[in-house]
Amino acid sequence: MAMTVRPRRSVLYMPGSNARALEKGRTLPADALILDLEDAVAPDAKAEARATIKAAIAAGGYGGRELVVRVNALSTPWGYDDLVMAAGSGADAVLLPKVESADTVRQAEAVLRAHGAPEGQRIWCMMETPMAMLNVREIAGASAKLGALVMGTSDLAKDLHAAHTRDRLPMITSLGLCLLAARAYGLAILDGVHLDLSDDEGFAHACRQGLELGFDGKTLIHPKTLAVCNAVFAPSAEEVAFSRRIIEAHAAAVAEGKGVLLVDGKLIENLHVENARRLVAMAEAIAALDEGA
Repeated sequence: MAMTVRPRRSVLYMPGSNARALEKGRTLPADALILDLEDAVAPDAKAEARATIKAAIAAGGYGGRELVVRVNALSTPWGYDDLVMAAGSGADAVLLPKVESADTVRQAEAVLRAHGAPEGQRIWCMMETPMAMLNVREIAGASAKLGALVMGTSDLAKDLHAAHTRDRLPMITSLGLCLLAARAYGLAILDGVHLDLSDDEGFAHACRQGLELGFDGKTLIHPKTLAVCNAVFAPSAEEVAFSRRIIEAHAAAVAEGKGVLLVDGKLIENLHVENARRLVAMAEAIAALDEGA
């Protein structure tokens, strides 16, 4: 399954009950915004936050930023109404919390469809419990409307009784399982948040590790982390230039009927060409997003 090339380097959580924060989101250099109805909103503010998010999306002004509404679970008193609102909100995606089974995805999809959700609106899944890790394959294949998996490493660490270490070794198995499932089913996948906002070097390290592991980007809890995150998860100018040389050299080799290709002294195979095309497409998508911000 082919993935849509869309920048998701930086995905910022924003409290749905805070209209000023949602207004500020229109100017922040985030690739995507998660307008949160779950953890960031107190129980007595859920209904008001629902209306605030709906109004903010309707008002527009977010440019090319991807807008995602994180709803409460259907098992809560607010989940159904959240999904009904999200279906007609104009949001690009709906993020389901604490998904542990394919049935959870299908139930949410049924509600969204029943209330007129557009075909292009995607479902994203929070992966944040041990059961989610064990069932990630069935979750990833639950629906054609699924668009992304989002790691919830804070809740996962709590349930695992694991420590938050610099290299996140206690998380590696869980991160790897979700990465495998996402790539097998053609989904985007986003790394979890970094909780220590005073640890700039640690945050940059976590971003680099996430990139090396294969994540498309990282979820964030503060705007001050956007610049570093965007820089780490974007293809570098050198990578893009080399990728363009690979694409051009491959096209020339094909035209000449040559089967062996060398670029800058490196043997190039089809897998390198495919990756080069992906990097160039991402760089172009980032440039387009920046222009329309």
